[in-house]
Amino acid sequence: MAEIDLDKTDRRILAELQRDGRLSNQELADRVSLSPSPCLRRVRRLEDEGYIRRYVALVDPDKVGFGLVAYVTIRLNKHSGSSHAPMVEFARDVQAWPEVVACYAMTGDMDYLLRVQVRDLADFSRFAMDTLMQHPAVIDMRSSFALQKLKETTELALEGR
Repeated sequence: MAEIDLDKTDRRILAELQRDGRLSNQELADRVSLSPSPCLRRVRRLEDEGYIRRYVALVDPDKVGFGLVAYVTIRLNKHSGSSHAPMVEFARDVQAWPEVVACYAMTGDMDYLLRVQVRDLADFSRFAMDTLMQHPAVIDMRSSFALQKLKETTELALEGR
């Protein structure tokens, strides 16, 4: 979806909230050089229009014992005729798997790319063997494990664009 009606101040508000979603309205207003009332109106408009989807706390996976990250590519059964049933079923079922923290439909040889966050290799093996490989639509699965995190951010580069 193309962005609509985002001026420099809206972008600055979004950038500040990405850095710290717990800013008070007064702190945010000070950072973007607005008075509190117009700042709050802009934030509410950004929320109402879906630019801000939600506010969350980012939990450190290592601190809570979910230190293994796997990237898994999935290839599904070929679609029979015009039926997309395997894709629809897989897309529905992946929503219920807590191990999958992100899933993307892809171009190329594989149909989906999953980011899987689990405790350890045994946990991943259980998920792969008991869930992914048992899914009726899955015909191929390939996994790669993250060895080191060089960069991870949830922040989009909004300022100056």
